[in-house]
Amino acid sequence: MKINEILSRDEIKRITVLSDLKGFQSLFTTWFLIFFSLFLFDFKPNIFTAIFALVIIGGRHLALAILMHEAAHSTLFKTKWLNEFVGKWFCAYPNWQDLLRYRVHHLKHHNYTSLKGDPDLDLVDNFPISRKSLIRKFLRDLLGITGIKRIYGSLLIDFGFIEYTVSSSVRRIDQKNRKKSEMILTGLKNIRGVVIFNVLFYLMLSFLGKGYLYLFWFFSYLTTFSLFIRIRSIAEHAGLKVSNSFFENTRSVKANILARVTVAPHFVNYHLEHHLLISVPCFKLKELHKSLTQKRLLNDLNYSEGYFNVLKKNSYT
Repeated sequence: MKINEILSRDEIKRITVLSDLKGFQSLFTTWFLIFFSLFLFDFKPNIFTAIFALVIIGGRHLALAILMHEAAHSTLFKTKWLNEFVGKWFCAYPNWQDLLRYRVHHLKHHNYTSLKGDPDLDLVDNFPISRKSLIRKFLRDLLGITGIKRIYGSLLIDFGFIEYTVSSSVRRIDQKNRKKSEMILTGLKNIRGVVIFNVLFYLMLSFLGKGYLYLFWFFSYLTTFSLFIRIRSIAEHAGLKVSNSFFENTRSVKANILARVTVAPHFVNYHLEHHLLISVPCFKLKELHKSLTQKRLLNDLNYSEGYFNVLKKNSYT
């Protein structure tokens, strides 16, 4: 079923209106929570504010990834150059990502969702898995093992040893006749935005006399962000059918307040709605969800009442 069979032309036009103001609001709230968490710990340093900072900032790493995803679809801002500039410098580079390469990779996911050409297939193709295996994955995330592997993989990608991907698949690039100078120049070109942003971020904190707070930014990237991005990936496509229909291969999830600050920022829980019409900005996905609900197009297969329910369905004892 196509979107023009579900919504009228006027309805589609209304929910695809972009907004620079909404883009800045999304960006501001994300970065505000990051700085609030950092300075809360600085003001009241204890185990509780430390855990709070790691959880909130890990969720905001994911929020930045979602805003980068919006920019990749050119829906973060109405103004095109803002999509590219803000998407790169304030969303992608903070998370060691590349907006342009991500855009090419991600559009393949939309074109081949659940099918052989889907570049993200290996993230969910072995689900459901045993509960013990799922717990081991979560422990590796929280211990930073997954994050360290992600950094290593990012270095291999940026220096041209493997093809770009955001999944766990590895496709090596032939290094025959490749000069060391070429490798170094490629790496420096790809990684410069990431380095520039993170150095400036650290220097800004240091100028305020709070340079040590950067550790929360780094360790949340290694730990809680790894956990949250895994849960989000499982929720979107794991345990669903191999199908040409988004109503069978993609899932939306009901998100409470805890989910919204961790695994479901910026309405990313409405993933089926996003696949149905990728030109809908994130702040309009809830409106599209209401339309699907009223038309009774959501069911137990493509809509879950919560993330715990999704994890239960995709794991067994």
